[in-house]
Amino acid sequence: MDRRTLGQGAAALALAQALAPGLGAQPAGAENWVTSWAGSVQGPYPVGNPSAQPDQSFIFPDPAEGARDQTLRLVVRPSIWGRRARLRFSNAFGTRPLVLDGVHVGLQHGGAALVPGTNRPVRFDGAEGVTIPPGGQAWSDPVDLPFAAEPDSPLLMGRKLAVSLHVATASGPMTWHAKALQTSYSTPPGAGAKGAEEGEGSFPFPTASWFFLDALDMSAPAGTPVIVGFGDSITDGTASTMNGDDRWPDVLARRLNAAMGNRVAVVNAGIGGNQVVGPAQYGPDRPFPGGPSALARLERDVISLSGVTTVVWLEGTNDFSRNGNATLEAVRDGMREGVRRLRERIPGVRVVGATVTPALGSTSAAHGHAEQDEKRKALNAFIREGGLFDAVVDFDRATLDPATGGLKREMVPDSTTGGAGDKLHPNRAGYLAMGSSIEPAAVLPARR
Repeated sequence: MDRRTLGQGAAALALAQALAPGLGAQPAGAENWVTSWAGSVQGPYPVGNPSAQPDQSFIFPDPAEGARDQTLRLVVRPSIWGRRARLRFSNAFGTRPLVLDGVHVGLQHGGAALVPGTNRPVRFDGAEGVTIPPGGQAWSDPVDLPFAAEPDSPLLMGRKLAVSLHVATASGPMTWHAKALQTSYSTPPGAGAKGAEEGEGSFPFPTASWFFLDALDMSAPAGTPVIVGFGDSITDGTASTMNGDDRWPDVLARRLNAAMGNRVAVVNAGIGGNQVVGPAQYGPDRPFPGGPSALARLERDVISLSGVTTVVWLEGTNDFSRNGNATLEAVRDGMREGVRRLRERIPGVRVVGATVTPALGSTSAAHGHAEQDEKRKALNAFIREGGLFDAVVDFDRATLDPATGGLKREMVPDSTTGGAGDKLHPNRAGYLAMGSSIEPAAVLPARR
């Protein structure tokens, strides 16, 4: 990174502080729930696009039966901290009632081990468990987090929570988020409820996906901005670093936290393979690796989240792939409809369009062809000039090699597995450039 880039970064952070005055200090007013982490759901397992997935046959020997009398310990990184939290669990793509009990939340020490004394039980309307019907979801009761009694402490930045949940009976088809890029853990089937344990001995098996948990709220001062990254694998983070928190929303979150401290949340609502308008149908009996279309999941994955102030929408490359075969007109119309719904359902929301990154020459069979690139360029022109969005972030400009029309060379090798890369998904260098290119003025609420 050269001096010019460093100077631009310092100027951007100064601008962030100017745009959001007072967010760095603790207000005396009321607190609200704000989304601190999200994992958009798809399913049922194993249909999806996980990255760096270990062998799951020891955890889920029969996907049709799902999890059975076992405990999952899911590791998540809150974007913002509060003294209290609440959790949302989903059975959106299940076909049987999901019975959960023995739910706990604690501060991760390392692996599946917790920091001693931090594990706390989670209740549901005062009960130790909850049954979620097929297609349903459930919020937990608020749970106090004594270890976050000083949520503004910089020592909490980047720390991770471990959410343990016992699936009491055979779950059947499992609602999941395939591409966590974060190692979580499981007991064997039939091991019983182990969530109260702070050690890791009961959790021998790793997974690179999240199951059933799809949102985490923290209590935060009223007016805390919540920025949602909405899109496909290039928001989900394919080819970034496993356990490295190197997706572009992570980079943006760290930049804003450096400027404002614990006063802004950035959450990820990407699904690898997602499309704006396809597939036409989706469900447990009609699964698709990329999850339900952006329009079909907008309510659950964005609108229903707590405290959303900004949505950054990066999508379209999969619509134009050989898997999608959508017309430019269909994707433009889909974006218009999505923006209309967002503004209708979230008064005052700021909707930011992100230009689609290049894929020309990709080694992926469905991507990299000339027709896809022509449609991408036309969609980017619409995003930049069509007047639909409140602001634009130019990821195309940040990643394009003008000499080849594809990704810059240094952004091609795969950071997740160390492979050659597919010339479709940016690596850590690419995501860093994308997250660093966003002007805070584009994504923060306007000064009042």
